[in-house]
Amino acid sequence: MLLHKNLITLSIFAVIAPAVFADEERQTQQLSTIKLQAHPLVQSAADFAVADQVIDHKKLAEGGTTIGDALAGELGVSSNQYGSGSSRPVIRGQDGPRVKILQHASETADVSTLSPDHAVTVDPILAKQVEIIRGPSTLLYGTGAVGGLVNVTDQKIPTQMPEDGLEGTAGLRYNSGSDEKLASAGLTAGIGENFALRVEGSKRKANDYFAPDYFHEHEGELEKERRVANTFAESQAVNIGGSWIHDRGFVGLSYSNRQDEYGLPGHSHEYHGCVLHGDHFHGCPEPDPNAPAHEEEHGGPWVDLKSERYEVRTELEQPFAGFEKLRAHASFTDYEHDELEESEVISNFKSKGYDGRLELVHVPVAGWEGVIGTQYSQQKIDLAASEHDEHEEGDENDAEHHVHGSSVVMPNTKTEKYSLFALEHKQLGDVHVELGARVEHQKIAVESEQKDYSGTGVSASAAANWEFAPNYKLSLVSSHQQRLPLAQELYADGMHFATNTYEVGNPDLDKERSNNLELGLHYEGDKLDYHVHIYHNWFNDYIYGATVAEQGNLRGINYTQDKATFYGTEAQAGYQINDMYKLSVFGDYVRGKIDGENAPRVPAGRLGSKVDASFDDHWSGLAEFYHVFKQDKIASYEQETNGYNMLNLGLSYAGQMKDRNDYRVYFKANNLLDDQVYSHASFLSNIPQVGRNFTVGLEFDF
Repeated sequence: MLLHKNLITLSIFAVIAPAVFADEERQTQQLSTIKLQAHPLVQSAADFAVADQVIDHKKLAEGGTTIGDALAGELGVSSNQYGSGSSRPVIRGQDGPRVKILQHASETADVSTLSPDHAVTVDPILAKQVEIIRGPSTLLYGTGAVGGLVNVTDQKIPTQMPEDGLEGTAGLRYNSGSDEKLASAGLTAGIGENFALRVEGSKRKANDYFAPDYFHEHEGELEKERRVANTFAESQAVNIGGSWIHDRGFVGLSYSNRQDEYGLPGHSHEYHGCVLHGDHFHGCPEPDPNAPAHEEEHGGPWVDLKSERYEVRTELEQPFAGFEKLRAHASFTDYEHDELEESEVISNFKSKGYDGRLELVHVPVAGWEGVIGTQYSQQKIDLAASEHDEHEEGDENDAEHHVHGSSVVMPNTKTEKYSLFALEHKQLGDVHVELGARVEHQKIAVESEQKDYSGTGVSASAAANWEFAPNYKLSLVSSHQQRLPLAQELYADGMHFATNTYEVGNPDLDKERSNNLELGLHYEGDKLDYHVHIYHNWFNDYIYGATVAEQGNLRGINYTQDKATFYGTEAQAGYQINDMYKLSVFGDYVRGKIDGENAPRVPAGRLGSKVDASFDDHWSGLAEFYHVFKQDKIASYEQETNGYNMLNLGLSYAGQMKDRNDYRVYFKANNLLDDQVYSHASFLSNIPQVGRNFTVGLEFDF
């Protein structure tokens, strides 16, 4: 079977690249300016010492609708997918608070870090681009983002007047894997000489997705199913923004409304009533193997989410003496979601978040260019569970502190952060140096008898690029980061059905400290280019949930701290065969250990190749094949995850109806071999992801 699949792959590549040894010359590549919203200084590609990645709108329009799935194919990135409605990126084996996600350089203020089944409220379909940032510039926005920082750049607030007074885009897409229908549109109109109005929105509806050879247990027997139950997703988003644009900058505001409904697959009711005491459970009901599957009978649990967001942004050139630019941003987010079973609300999450920041780009001082700034953020999280799920047996202490909903239970909290940050860079001969620092003070007020938290973290990072020969660059990045604990890590106390855990926080947690090192080698030639990165992260007081008890598939975990190490490599090489074809090979690998034992949910290694084709001014294509290896370096309570082969093909045609009226039609075949795909980075590593599926779409620009 494996030989058969490999023959198919080789045949497809042979069809796509018939002229692989053609001798056409290609012009020398020039290092372009990288425009990163999350990096306030305009630099060239040669200035960056880390493996920053930029995913443009064209690629996003064809990819995943959740941020984790949208980035899952990037080097070093996986997804902790939880059905079709929720996913976060896993970068270099890190997720949650160690991979910070920003909405146009601002806090998202949702509750996605609390649980993998909570959606990240950013929309990659409406994004202008998504940036994966590493190195000193991550300290502009937070501490402890050892995996990296993901910034979703939107267009809600215009920064310049539209050409000819009107511009926009519209798109339609269909995917066969889940019968997904997706529509999106955005329009920017100039009103007068200085005011621009932006209106945009998207709407998506997807059924349960197909998976190959999927068997689901029903009444004690395995039955083959075409679709994975309870993986449906629906969403809609509307953004309205306006901006006053003048010669020295702009000032604008926006309003966003987002609504989601999506299923929670893999949910189990057999552990309702369990309570963790020390190193054992009590109160767990006896399992009934003949009980009907809940999600088949009632449709399974699902999330009903609504988020409203208000933003103000401004930018001013030459604000006052000594500074070249001022940037300011403020936002308020009102977020709420219900988790429901049988149309009854089991738990309710509310979050109200404020975020404000001020940046000043100063004039060069002794050759140093840079930015200084300050930031304040506040998030108040309230959780309510339905009364019928409250613990009714046991002593008063149990009744007061153990509530059994479908997510982590913790007291209401208010988290405040006050920060100062700076980023500087300078060219010293053949070496470009970049320095970053951040001081962050955090206070958490808790509505219980537990003690409030207060702590300060100081982080610093340095990077250097040495162009030691023409077209060659050697890079070194080092950092010391201090991450302050989350409210959940301090105060969690209850069942978490999304992850099959009962979680107990630790209010005595100290700050998490890490020392991080990354070495890279880059080459940019006329036809050949490559880059290789190796990295190592050493953690002291690494915060994690240690398993202290097990009851079937249920684990009791206590948040604690220990030493941990993560290390790995990423590499990619490309060769421009001729004007038409470029061949690339790529791979990534990460290894993680906590207290000498394997870390959980570490993605398996990946190795693959890709052919990009530009047939003419209109037609382009892509063929990609990679193998994800078996993950057998597992934590004590995990199961091994089998490897798989992934073959994707793409073809698109770009045309023009009139001047400036461009359109693009695209077709993609995903998982063409229909392999079973299980993601070890996901809490649902035992549930298959979508099988063979096809996407067809149309985008129109005017």
